[in-house]
Amino acid sequence: MTSLPPTVGFDLDMTLIDSRPGIRACYRELSARTGTYIDADLVVTRLGPPLTEELANWFPAEEVEAVAAVYREMYPSHAIVPTPAMSGAREALAAVRAVGGRAIVVTAKYEPSARLHLDHLGIEADALVGDLWAEGKAEALRAHGADVYVGDHTGDVRGARTAGALSVAVATGPCDERELRAAGADVVLADLTEFPAWLAGHRERASGARPGV
Repeated sequence: MTSLPPTVGFDLDMTLIDSRPGIRACYRELSARTGTYIDADLVVTRLGPPLTEELANWFPAEEVEAVAAVYREMYPSHAIVPTPAMSGAREALAAVRAVGGRAIVVTAKYEPSARLHLDHLGIEADALVGDLWAEGKAEALRAHGADVYVGDHTGDVRGARTAGALSVAVATGPCDERELRAAGADVVLADLTEFPAWLAGHRERASGARPGV
């Protein structure tokens, strides 16, 4: 008995990419342009939720959408180049493909910005869906038949569980292992470097094979 090739979804910010340097730079520029104080160092400690939720901490509600448009316009020139891939990101996607599976990216980030990050870093996803957060991510996960969703935030755990996918969390973002487990994560890894071995073991267990057979 063998298990079918999996479809694995991955979050982007703080799962596949360390977006803190780029986002910090972008918020500092936004603060300079708008004349509004923004603690960019604080902002990057709580990445995950949609842009408009963070902007609401610094701007009146009636200005948030307009400021979000300014942020998105400046994002490509300030946030893409400073942002590196997380350790193990490319290897994690390669591990999925090595077993015949599909690797998709489902993120709350504005989709054109997410695409720029993937292209700049040479991270090739079989599909990319942006602008979805927490339980809303289940829409894309179901549509693509995702068996597993990997993310760093409790919102990612909720998205996976809503979609009926296995929740694999990595403790590389704002949520620690305790928070991720309390939210219902099925598996918590220190980072993506542990993912290929976990996937191999998961498929072995799913197929009922004995180690070494």
